[in-house]
Amino acid sequence: MRSAHLIDPELQPALDLMPTFDLSAANLPMVRAGIEAQLAELPTPDLPVVLETIDVPATARTPALRVFAYRPMNASSVLPAILHIHGGGYVVGSPKMMDNAHRQTVADLGCALFAVEYRLAPESPFPAAIEDCYAALAWLHANAMVLAIDPARLGVMGESAGGGLAASLALLTRDRGQVPLAFQHLIYPAIDDRTCLLPDPHPFTGEFIWTRASNIFGWSSLLGAPPGGADVSIYAAAARAMDLAGLPPAYIAVGALDLFLEENLDYARRLTRAGVPVELHVYPGAVHGFQQALTARTSIAAESHSRNALRRALYG
Repeated sequence: MRSAHLIDPELQPALDLMPTFDLSAANLPMVRAGIEAQLAELPTPDLPVVLETIDVPATARTPALRVFAYRPMNASSVLPAILHIHGGGYVVGSPKMMDNAHRQTVADLGCALFAVEYRLAPESPFPAAIEDCYAALAWLHANAMVLAIDPARLGVMGESAGGGLAASLALLTRDRGQVPLAFQHLIYPAIDDRTCLLPDPHPFTGEFIWTRASNIFGWSSLLGAPPGGADVSIYAAAARAMDLAGLPPAYIAVGALDLFLEENLDYARRLTRAGVPVELHVYPGAVHGFQQALTARTSIAAESHSRNALRRALYG
């Protein structure tokens, strides 16, 4: 492991509990089952937050969807809102993964948060997931009055593959011109399938948690074809977009040892050159998913930066 000496020592205990392996078609069912088993054992934090499950009707492009709606208990006013998209390499996970974090976000910020249960690859390749996310967002916007949310203060957020979907959703909403987005909040987003095929990959990224082999499997599953093809849609891989003008302000956070480091840095650079406001954070010694190490000072700082950025995006 060439990058082992660069890891923040405070992150090491969490890494020891999350052994690195390469995700594949062979172990995908086991990984999914393991995640579900872990989620079933998680306690629910005692916070003044109400959770409701909403059924979003089917559209011409999507089946009926489930959205998990969080809001402050006894909220009596119209609230700003976040559509959250969970991570999982496009192939695993569910909104339940972030239940505790969602409750804490809503309690801290006094906002509403909606977590969409989108279809996973490889069973449902592109454009299933992005169309599900768009359908959820469009439904929230169209029903803002009933949901008591402010359609002018509605943004999108996600981590890893969820961050990639959030970035693609920002492009899709811009291009369809029907739903305005107030912001895009991207935590180590997976936005470029071409990272799988770099002839000169970064020598110190991608050795922990989310590896190059896992990345190839995730992108191949999403695209239904090998990554790096000439015809990959910008709504699958946001970094493929040539025109980034007119996108909502972006927050991007990534660890210096994360496989997605360089694609995130380049996207941030290109956003600024397109006139899009960008807040960028790079955390030294941090690997993919480092925010799960809740007691590490780097993780605490990253959570604080993220929360403060969301507060500014939601309330100005």
